[in-house]
Amino acid sequence: MERTFILLKPDCVQRRLMGRIITRFEEKGLNVIAAKMLVITPELAKQHYAEHVQKGWYPTLEGFITGGPVLAAVLEGLEAIKVVRDMLGATNGLNAAPGTIRGDYSSSRQMNLVHGSDGPEAAAREIALYFKPEELCAYEPTITKWMRAGDEK
Repeated sequence: MERTFILLKPDCVQRRLMGRIITRFEEKGLNVIAAKMLVITPELAKQHYAEHVQKGWYPTLEGFITGGPVLAAVLEGLEAIKVVRDMLGATNGLNAAPGTIRGDYSSSRQMNLVHGSDGPEAAAREIALYFKPEELCAYEPTITKWMRAGDEK
């Protein structure tokens, strides 16, 4: 099982899309093993987006991500990082394929609803930024045997 981090951004929360988006991940077979709502502080934003802090457009990003509540979550499942990235679609909603989350709900590069970790190292770093180890509640749903073969672990 692989874990990944997602962040339902302020535009997602304000547009009342959280339930629809979490439902899509669950319907795909991913388990939500941690979730919390919070308002990201400028300090946390700088840690989360450390690779972008020196870029000229960073102040706009920080203003957006700290501008309202977000939902941070950890998803677990087979190839969770790739599955989530594929489900999100292209970063710019205008370029995202129909059927993806951004393709269905976004028409912006920045206001693209959901952040998803781009690799195992990023997932581990981002999960640790938002959650303590004891806040992760891994479980195996009883329906698992009907969603994938027993040797797909």
